[in-house]
Amino acid sequence: EVQLVESGGGLVQAGGSLRLSCAVSGFTSDDYAIGWFRQAPGKEREGVSGISRSDGGKYYADSVKDRFTISSDNAKNTVYLQMNDLKPEDTAVYYCAATTGSFIVFGIASYYDYWGQGTQVTVSS
Repeated sequence: EVQLVESGGGLVQAGGSLRLSCAVSGFTSDDYAIGWFRQAPGKEREGVSGISRSDGGKYYADSVKDRFTISSDNAKNTVYLQMNDLKPEDTAVYYCAATTGSFIVFGIASYYDYWGQGTQVTVSS
């Protein structure tokens, strides 16, 4: 059974940093990718970043490029999202999600079959 467990959210002032973690378990091959998504109240779920387990390819939404960094520790089966220079508009529930297969689509929630429970990130101005 695939499980994704996020941690690391919290309250931070604008300009601050947070690191989110996504502990991944249950996959039997490397043909999957982990994506980070976020959803603010009244808004659609937005793809923020992603990383492929098989080749390490990465994706960033334009809104977070140069501020967020995704990485993975394959030995720990954990994916991280380092978020720097946070802005109030980054406030949302952040989810990690997994998609499988040899052709990976980043950033589109409907392609992702497995989801974590979400972690709240609040950035105060």
